[in-house]
Amino acid sequence: MRPADDLGQGAPGQSITGAGRRPERRRRFPPTATPVGRRARRAAPVLAGTARRGGVAGPGRGRAAGPVARNRPRAASGRARAPDAAPGRRTPVPGALGWAGVVPTRLQEAHVKRSVTVVTGGSRGIGAATCLRLAADGHDVVVGYVRDAAAAQAVVDGVRAAGARGVAVRVDTAVEADVERLFESAEQTLGPVTGLVNNAGVTGPLGRLADTDTADLRRVVDVNLLGTLLCSRRAAQLMASRDGGAIVNVSSAAATLGSPGEYVHYAAAKAAVDALTMGLAKELGPDGVRVNAVAPGIVDTEIHAAMGDPDRARRAAGAIPLRRPGQAEEIAAAIAWLMSPDASYTTGTVLRVSGGR
Repeated sequence: MRPADDLGQGAPGQSITGAGRRPERRRRFPPTATPVGRRARRAAPVLAGTARRGGVAGPGRGRAAGPVARNRPRAASGRARAPDAAPGRRTPVPGALGWAGVVPTRLQEAHVKRSVTVVTGGSRGIGAATCLRLAADGHDVVVGYVRDAAAAQAVVDGVRAAGARGVAVRVDTAVEADVERLFESAEQTLGPVTGLVNNAGVTGPLGRLADTDTADLRRVVDVNLLGTLLCSRRAAQLMASRDGGAIVNVSSAAATLGSPGEYVHYAAAKAAVDALTMGLAKELGPDGVRVNAVAPGIVDTEIHAAMGDPDRARRAAGAIPLRRPGQAEEIAAAIAWLMSPDASYTTGTVLRVSGGR
């Protein structure tokens, strides 16, 4: 016995399994239709045609205009609906831009264009590694630096070698006028800013809080917290008006460890950055702007020499579950993921990259 046609049953009073059954009818697609198996190859043009014609896919949005609506087989009244023709939905089919027949998110649409990302503290360490990683991922990069112009230019050269555009801009993130100039230069040179990595930071000398100078306290709070606030505010003003963007703050595992005897003032400033990340993510979410943070543990960079203890990372390895300090490139990889469309549903998150510490 052959099964009944999947589009319907026999006429009333007539057996569908007997000798006199009605012949099977094969479903015929309209001339423009394509079977599900071929949709992937046409994902990009279908999606583009939908956007041009104002079609909107998704539950509760009605039927899209243009090729998507014509290509979808329509089930006849009183017949079982084919699995790929559920009401108000489309079968997800991998395509060049994500899923065929599904309108991309605002962030994914922005990423199809050239991303322009500002990275503060980009001339060395985690900042430099982040600039190079983002360039490899297709971002044009603004390298913010405060002192070492030669190092910043070397990073720009690396960005360009990766096939991206790059420019170095001197900026003290704790100075409002410098921050305004940073973003103005970025937009004039590379185009509308779509991303920000707040990486600039200082620790000051290692030691107990009771022995720390007021000037050091002010500088640590000004750069790590006020600078992050000023840059985030300017980025929010630009991105919210353009309906999308991404901000990643570089925090620290010290925010939850406290770092007693080393730099509790730095830890306190980074804990404030975590709070900023959570609050700003909720504030900017409706505008399509995602805000996240990465909290590195002990990473083998020049920052330890700057705080007066160049061997600190090596000595700390025994207290880290993975038994080694991190590398700048490992932190850059986490930042790059949070900046990418792969993290399009991730916001308000502090991603800890600390070797288990």
